[in-house]
Amino acid sequence: MIKPLIQGLALTLKTYLNPFKVVTMQYPDEKWTPYPRFRGLHELQRDENGKEKCVACGLCSTVCPAECIELEGDENAHGERFAKTYEINMLRCIFCGYCEEVCPEEAIFLRQDYELASENIKDHIYNKDKLLVPLKKKK
Repeated sequence: MIKPLIQGLALTLKTYLNPFKVVTMQYPDEKWTPYPRFRGLHELQRDENGKEKCVACGLCSTVCPAECIELEGDENAHGERFAKTYEINMLRCIFCGYCEEVCPEEAIFLRQDYELASENIKDHIYNKDKLLVPLKKKK
């Protein structure tokens, strides 16, 4: 019963006497490098022609445990399906990555971006305009 107490005090004393291991990061000046498997901000992909890959199958919203994805599908004149509306509530999202795993078209990815803070609650509802990858300029 006394042995664990002595071990705990020894660890505390050891840490107290060796304070040179700095774990604090000076945030805006020093940026954290995310791990390779880190899941951050969502991103909707485009194909090589610049069209969005999402076909509004609804698998991502079905598998989402937080129920933060809302989408509505539609068809264009050529009969191709696309997401008319696509919204992710980032306040509810738990960044599990299920939406990324289940997507048959590989249309959604979770990037390495982690700076998602905002003072306005409405800024945390990401619509299709915020999520789509910008068009690449043709040379």
